[in-house]
Amino acid sequence: MHSHPSGLRASFTALVLGLAAAAAGAQGFPTKPVTLVVPFPPGGSSDVLARALTEKLSQSLGQPVIVDSRPGAGATLGAAYVATAKPDGYTLLMGAVHHAIATSVYKKLPYDFERSFAPVTTVALVPNVLAVNTNSPVTDVKGLVAEAKAAKDKLAFGSNGNGTLQHLVGTQFASMSGIELLHVPYKGSAPLTTDLLGGQVYMSFDTITPVVPFIRSGKLRALAVTTAKRSSTLPEVPTLAEAGLKDFDQGTWFGVLAPAGTPKEVVTRLNTEMVKIIQSPEFRKRMEDIGAEPVGNSPEQMASQIHDDTAKYARLVKEAKVAID
Repeated sequence: MHSHPSGLRASFTALVLGLAAAAAGAQGFPTKPVTLVVPFPPGGSSDVLARALTEKLSQSLGQPVIVDSRPGAGATLGAAYVATAKPDGYTLLMGAVHHAIATSVYKKLPYDFERSFAPVTTVALVPNVLAVNTNSPVTDVKGLVAEAKAAKDKLAFGSNGNGTLQHLVGTQFASMSGIELLHVPYKGSAPLTTDLLGGQVYMSFDTITPVVPFIRSGKLRALAVTTAKRSSTLPEVPTLAEAGLKDFDQGTWFGVLAPAGTPKEVVTRLNTEMVKIIQSPEFRKRMEDIGAEPVGNSPEQMASQIHDDTAKYARLVKEAKVAID
């Protein structure tokens, strides 16, 4: 008579060891370098945010945190790469509002932004700003709307691409103001800003970061910011809601996501460390320099924000009639 078949005991031991290893994995996380994939070209807001965050994160995690640039296909290439990475917390994505928009813009995406990722935290919100060349006689939103209505040809607004937030903010602004504008897509903020300064386009709805130096030097005039609250970088500039476009609230948020299935303890550890950094005075100062408002919310709050935005932009994409194969 033997009371315990050894196979059963072995599998029980394996189970206990497996559970212990999983717990230790979360406690010991990270035991090697962590990679933060930035799916945008270097030099933009996402890149600046990623570097400000990873510098401090390397210290608090005790492992190098490496920024890996993988731009392309409207920021969806880098997202697809992280979606299929091992869900262990070592490969993360610097996601953005662009990804919530891409869900409706691209007919075929190799991932589902709501299901393929585990949100960690929203790092910051960068307001978009309606800016015109200072050669324009227009000094406020009312004046711009009047100018657009009086113009023989449609006034042109530039964006950093079809189906980007700037494109959708522009179409929403036009439809709410009862005007028609001509949309001119560019390959990014740099060529767009050059043409706005040169007078090739009349206005843009870009993020604050690339235009703030020109607003400060008097080459561009800010008429309004697109978020619900005024920007701490341009406190004197009214919101579009204050300028009469009721409840207008659009901004470019950036946040960190892990692949879906990443252990909850690992997500919690990453969230705790990142929120500490985001709320530090030093990080806040760096954000002010680029016109960003630090956030640092919970994974649940970030998930619900993504959910709401996905629905909101699906409506705007339909209105703007944008589709990319």
